[in-house]
Amino acid sequence: MNEISIQHLRAHVYELAGKIGEHNVFHPAALHAAEAYITEEWQRQGYDVHKQTYTVQGIECANLEITCTGTSRNNDVILIGAHYDSVLGSPGANDNGSGVAALLELSRLFKEVPPETGLRFVAFVNEEPPFFYWRSMGSMVYAKAARQRGDPIRFMISLETIGCYRNQPGSQTYPPLLKYFYPDTGNFITFVSNLRSRRIMRDCVRVYSSVTDFPVQSIATLALVPGVSWSDHLAFWRHGYKAFMITDTAFYRYPYYHTAQDTPDKLNYVPFAEMSNGLYLMLSLLAKNAVSHHLLPL
Repeated sequence: MNEISIQHLRAHVYELAGKIGEHNVFHPAALHAAEAYITEEWQRQGYDVHKQTYTVQGIECANLEITCTGTSRNNDVILIGAHYDSVLGSPGANDNGSGVAALLELSRLFKEVPPETGLRFVAFVNEEPPFFYWRSMGSMVYAKAARQRGDPIRFMISLETIGCYRNQPGSQTYPPLLKYFYPDTGNFITFVSNLRSRRIMRDCVRVYSSVTDFPVQSIATLALVPGVSWSDHLAFWRHGYKAFMITDTAFYRYPYYHTAQDTPDKLNYVPFAEMSNGLYLMLSLLAKNAVSHHLLPL
């Protein structure tokens, strides 16, 4: 069935953040268990999994990559990524079990109905501190190698902390001043880019809004605004690719961000599934349009 279910998303999150628990280089057995789970899920879906391995603090770490080859002659790919490590002291249900769960479900659907333009799915290691921003960050390692190879990545989407939705007024906060321009109820998904990537991000927002009624907000602003660059899209900006983040706004909404209470029971799976199905429909249309138009016809 071409749909992302609540049950599938919940199962992935409970495996990563419930059964495996905190997983990072400070808990290497758990980190490798998360790596194995993602690898096995992709192999079960019928993909060949490429591992980009490197060693940090004496621990072998791996970015995991699969490609859903497009049916057209176009070699370009749209890259969708999510980091699979959790921050020190947290099991990481929303950050970033939610992003990985959506990544796994999107790849499953596209294996059943291949896109016209290729889609590449990447699970990044070592996004969290102390690696964030520096060269041992998994997506920095990946984006650097991709640039050196000359990979034709049309743009990159980072799925980051996407499982919290609240209908209570006052449930959404913002950096200074932004509260005057955005709703105070945290029931929407947000697309976030820097200024250089704003055109492709806005195109994607328009496509998303055309295929789903799920509430969406967007912002294109300076990377120095707190939270705007805080995920794997930063690595792609640094290496010359256009990229943006899709997020529930993390600590601006989710009270358990980077805490031991970021557990699977805290996520809101019904809106999470609705939002994720919107992403599937968005990517389906983007991959189709990218075949016949170098720029999206919007």
